[in-house]
Amino acid sequence: MLHTLCTMKVWILCLLLIIGWNEAARCSAPPPPKRIVSLAPAMTEIIFSLGLGERVVGVTTVCDRPDEARRKEKIGGMANPSLEAIIALKPDMVVMTTEGNPKIIAERLARFGIKTHIFTSKRLTELPSGIRKMGQALGARTAADHLAENIEKAIRGVSMAHQGKSSRTSTAGGRKALFVIWPNPLIVAGPGTILDDAMKISGLHNIASDGKVAYPRFSLEAVIERQPDLILIGKGHEDMKTLAEGFLHSLRMLEAVRKGRICFMDDALYRPGPRIPAGLEELDRCGKMP
Repeated sequence: MLHTLCTMKVWILCLLLIIGWNEAARCSAPPPPKRIVSLAPAMTEIIFSLGLGERVVGVTTVCDRPDEARRKEKIGGMANPSLEAIIALKPDMVVMTTEGNPKIIAERLARFGIKTHIFTSKRLTELPSGIRKMGQALGARTAADHLAENIEKAIRGVSMAHQGKSSRTSTAGGRKALFVIWPNPLIVAGPGTILDDAMKISGLHNIASDGKVAYPRFSLEAVIERQPDLILIGKGHEDMKTLAEGFLHSLRMLEAVRKGRICFMDDALYRPGPRIPAGLEELDRCGKMP
């Protein structure tokens, strides 16, 4: 009996210690940042979509969505943000991305004791995980889970609707496509990009998927030789239709141009954020052009 009581006392003591450790861990967890600086348009869109717009104190000059972001303090461009401007805003957290932000900025901020969260997701399937990690870092886990689930649902929906098409592209049924980032010089979406991923799950074969870099320069001769069935042109400029006139005229012999299978798309798929589902829907509509 005495042995049993001693055993129970030890068990209760251990339980209390475990509870105490868990409470201590919760108490020692850093509070969510109250002053956030975003160094990329996609990061800004994600932060606002998580309901944290009021905490954003600074953004880049190209952070134009949502409209509220345009009224935030500007700290320079993505590739050349001002370290002095960032420090002056006294942020608790600076959100960066490996796609466009210089690594040296994170290193310099660390020297000043400023925390950074670096978004590393580069592929479509990595995006939900990246959003969840950001939500955890910013103290918005529930909102991040909801956003990530929406994107996962959109990816699954498109993928299931077109399952098997991409593998049949070179034989029958599928369409060869080219995604133009800039018409002159001709820069296109290549391998390892969200655009390439989106094209694949939409049943399209990216004719530039064998490129050596993510956004290769292409010649008109290469486009003519590969005969795309569909030409997608992204929104890299407000008047992209005018900018693309010469490019399309040079390809007037292609069936895609003759039959008007040219689709000018918004920039939703350019930014790995909350508008990805809308971008996938737009791409799906373009892929169904007669």
